[in-house]
Amino acid sequence: MGRPSRIRLAVALAGLELLAGLLLIIQGGALLSVDRPVPAPSHDIRGKQLTRPGATVLDAQRREPARKIAQDLIAPPQLDSWEIERIEPRPPLSELGLAVPPKTPMPQDWREVLLYAPIASSSAIFESMGRTVVISGVQSIATDKTCSFDDVVWPCGQRARAAFNSWLRGRALKCFVPPEVDRFAIAAPCRLGRQDVGAWLVSNGWALSLPSGIYRKAEVTAMDTEMGIFGPPR
Repeated sequence: MGRPSRIRLAVALAGLELLAGLLLIIQGGALLSVDRPVPAPSHDIRGKQLTRPGATVLDAQRREPARKIAQDLIAPPQLDSWEIERIEPRPPLSELGLAVPPKTPMPQDWREVLLYAPIASSSAIFESMGRTVVISGVQSIATDKTCSFDDVVWPCGQRARAAFNSWLRGRALKCFVPPEVDRFAIAAPCRLGRQDVGAWLVSNGWALSLPSGIYRKAEVTAMDTEMGIFGPPR
């Protein structure tokens, strides 16, 4: 046999082997097909017969419907919209659950600046460097206000302004004010050194605390001790 004949024979044998392999693959795939029925287990672990011989899993599933377990506990009951009633939320169990109101922040462009040579125009209002500043958190006593103590009437408004000027003595105040001069009066917190100006005025009875201010306790103390406008002529 010549060399070309041997080559043709080898090629033919290789083709036969490839064809045989393809047939084996096709046959194995048919055996492993998901459409092929899977026999169902006929006995449990104790040897009790479960299904008839030759039954499949699909037959068992068709024969035995799924059971509903705790349907009332798992699924909410069906309610009509007219049966639903909206009620108010219950109050918190204690004050710890109440939200604390946030502090009022100062505007971002406001800075604590020194205001030199302040002059009081009333008991809680002063002028300095072209600004008119009202001490925040307090109510000024009008200069024309009169007070009565033991049937004695005295000009407590003028005395309150004089007491404020006497305490200032022209010393510079540190106040949170806007960067530009405003032609209107502005309310601002101020300090004289480390002393809060509003606290000094109210605790000495030369100004009143606003209802929502932080100096309410100081005003009560001034009333109890008959300080400033709550006492005799000074």
